[in-house]
Amino acid sequence: MELPNSLIKKELQIFEAKFKDSVKSNAPLLDRMMRYVVKRKGKQLRPMFVLLSAKLSGGINESSYRAASMVEILHTATLVHDDVVDDSMERRGFFSTYALWKAKANVLIGDYLLAKGLLLSLTNNDYKILHILSDAVRKLSEGELLQMQKARTLNLQEDIYYEIIRNKTASLLASACAAGAWSGCEDDAITERMRLFGESTGMAFQIKDDLFDYASENVGKPTGNDIKEKKLTLPLIYTLNNVDKALRRKIIYIIKNHNRDKEKVKWVIEQVEKAGGIEYAKHKMNDYRDEALAMLHQFPKSEIRQGLEDMVKFVTDRKY
Repeated sequence: MELPNSLIKKELQIFEAKFKDSVKSNAPLLDRMMRYVVKRKGKQLRPMFVLLSAKLSGGINESSYRAASMVEILHTATLVHDDVVDDSMERRGFFSTYALWKAKANVLIGDYLLAKGLLLSLTNNDYKILHILSDAVRKLSEGELLQMQKARTLNLQEDIYYEIIRNKTASLLASACAAGAWSGCEDDAITERMRLFGESTGMAFQIKDDLFDYASENVGKPTGNDIKEKKLTLPLIYTLNNVDKALRRKIIYIIKNHNRDKEKVKWVIEQVEKAGGIEYAKHKMNDYRDEALAMLHQFPKSEIRQGLEDMVKFVTDRKY
């Protein structure tokens, strides 16, 4: 499944220029760091969701570009801070900013980006969009803290898992779609519909990421990274809730005490597969995908609606 870049090719080029301009700094070191960050950004899924949502809801305008820039700024800020929290030396196959400039500078980069995002909205009186995206930042922090708390106790409740990923992953994508929709129509009902669309898509996105830990189609073998970090993902939660007590205790013991032992992590992955955890997670992911598509089908059929459908299918069908 390919991304529908061609539908907004010109708009993405305009966005690129505006985004680069929005993160410039007069401080030489900070500007150098920003250029490094911008050069190594990913597929820009979130700005694409903003622009397509705006186009579906009424049309792309200057407010839409600012919303797309702010979403990308906030997303980048969270990644920069995440690298400090996770002590991560790599980001998308390159050295992370944390690896190059260490914790103190990285925290300041993230803070700078957050401030730039706030100013971008305030300077242009985009108060509704600022409110939408500020709520996402709050939820991101709450989700991260809740995940850290539950990782210590290995909490096995599926509803807690959904709460974590709704806040940590889905909230920014939901806000991206809502901000795009508001910029295009300034209609509360349409904005809420697109927010729910983005949330369901974000939930499917995170469950797909969970599945890569057990069978990464890109490399043909599981990674076990989430197990090493004691992250309770959906396939593992399902397994722990559906095996006998003795096996559950053994799995939990390995996750707590031998999560760096490759053979034992491999054994845990095998138990997850045997218990049906992977199939269960795929089923849940597809449920969220179908929820997102149902939201889209409330809009008239068009090439933009089809483009957003393709975005949803890309999220669930991607190989990495």
